[in-house]
Amino acid sequence: MKKTSTSWGNVADWYDELLEEGEGTFQKEVILPHLLRLLDIKKGQKILDLGCGQGFFARAFAALGAKVTGVDIAAPLISKAKEHSGGIEYLAASADKIPMISAKAMDTVVVVLAIQNMENIAGVLAECARILKPGGQLMFVLNHPTFRVPQASAWEWDAKKNVQYRRIDKYLSEAKVKIDMHPGDQTGEHTVSFHRPLQVYIKHLHKAGFAVTKMEEWISHRQGPKGKTFDALEQSRKEIPLFLFLEAKQLV
Repeated sequence: MKKTSTSWGNVADWYDELLEEGEGTFQKEVILPHLLRLLDIKKGQKILDLGCGQGFFARAFAALGAKVTGVDIAAPLISKAKEHSGGIEYLAASADKIPMISAKAMDTVVVVLAIQNMENIAGVLAECARILKPGGQLMFVLNHPTFRVPQASAWEWDAKKNVQYRRIDKYLSEAKVKIDMHPGDQTGEHTVSFHRPLQVYIKHLHKAGFAVTKMEEWISHRQGPKGKTFDALEQSRKEIPLFLFLEAKQLV
């Protein structure tokens, strides 16, 4: 069966510029600080950044003394990562088959905002299980599947109650959704996102021999405009998370 292309390789230049020069991105302001806190990196810790893109997170891990390998299916992004490289090994490979990495080679596997673009989740988790050392940790960061359902959720405003809320049209059904990378620009560039309810991730982790050991939910750092709706917008920002973090370890 032919796999669905979800590669971000066609927008490598744009994505590289966004992460390297963009101000106030979620990657810089929300995800990276939380990840570094939870990783508590030790010198020489072997980390696989799976779906590494152009190496933004891999370089942050390496700067703290980790020995990092980055893997991404998009060769153009790997090329960008190598341009920035600071002693990091980068490999172009599918996340569900990385024969270049030997079994039990890694202390930690990190997958940041990438699992929702990976079609063969069972194969990906099986490969993570093969690569991790006994007692190693698998860490995911993903768009929160409960509140951010592609093309089936949105922010709404209730003027009578002066409340912003999250409208969820459907959640439990898995879905494969075509996503425009530049909404409104008519560039034709798109990826495919796979919506999975939380229980699907937990079930797949269990089948691959993992148990969830930690979970966090992270909110946006972006405050709304000052004015009469500010308090309501702040309440929804602080109460409805955008990102989900999961840590899992192999069952003995």
